[in-house]
Amino acid sequence: MKIGFIGLGNMGGPMAVNLAAAGHEVAGFDLAAPCPAGVAAAESAAEAARGAEVVITMLPNGAILRAVAAEIHPAMVPGAVHLDCSTVDVESARDVAEAARAAGLDAVDAPVSGGVGGATAGTLTFMAGGSEAGFARVAPLFEVMGQKAVHCGASGDGQAAKICNNMILGITMIGTCEAFALADKLGLDRQSLFDVVSTSSGSSWSVNAYCPAPGVGPTSPADSGYRPGFAADLMLKDLRLSQQAAEAVDADTPLGHAATELYARFVEEEDGSGMDFSAMLPRFEKRGRDG
Repeated sequence: MKIGFIGLGNMGGPMAVNLAAAGHEVAGFDLAAPCPAGVAAAESAAEAARGAEVVITMLPNGAILRAVAAEIHPAMVPGAVHLDCSTVDVESARDVAEAARAAGLDAVDAPVSGGVGGATAGTLTFMAGGSEAGFARVAPLFEVMGQKAVHCGASGDGQAAKICNNMILGITMIGTCEAFALADKLGLDRQSLFDVVSTSSGSSWSVNAYCPAPGVGPTSPADSGYRPGFAADLMLKDLRLSQQAAEAVDADTPLGHAATELYARFVEEEDGSGMDFSAMLPRFEKRGRDG
């Protein structure tokens, strides 16, 4: 396919490279990040979108997505697909999809899970919202960039699935870090705790696949000084999106709210910015019950 790719940062860059390596003709644009090898550099977002069958956006927030959509939709050929892989608020995703349809385009919102490692390896999971026809048209691209794509429903439902998933992830990582810090103070060996929890009712992805304790379980960012695979700053962004959505639909999410407050304190008042989201463990190690 002829593809426009807008947003070539830590996630978008590797995704665009994988598409180009698979034989697609990819034109890319980013205001700051360099255009990676194999991707043709465009002078603007509109130029990257012109003549493309699919235009992929990977952008920081809903406001930027709305602005870029207003620029690229008039440049896109009728019937082309705007595939947005950003993680943004549900309202922005639905408004941009509606604007695409008004411009004679199709739209799919498909935020991702898997981090920079998954983007590089082509093993992302996509949570997609939009029409069945739109999903089918971009499915071959999901196969290149990821290992799984789930069609969650109508426009915006991909974003809804992403923020619900990451609210669970933020909550379970905090619980995992609390438990390992408690085990330390009880004199329980970390490996012993992992061996029990990873095969018992307390198991979760946060324990089994991404254990925050260095040297325990599969290799994770904890083993490289908590250099981010998924940054705490991004977890805070997603948790805030979950609480924005919860407020909009009057949903009671007390643990999601508490996780948001903890990550906000960690990122904005402590030393968590730029660290992996699992670096909550050394945070809890240093604290007593009264903080």
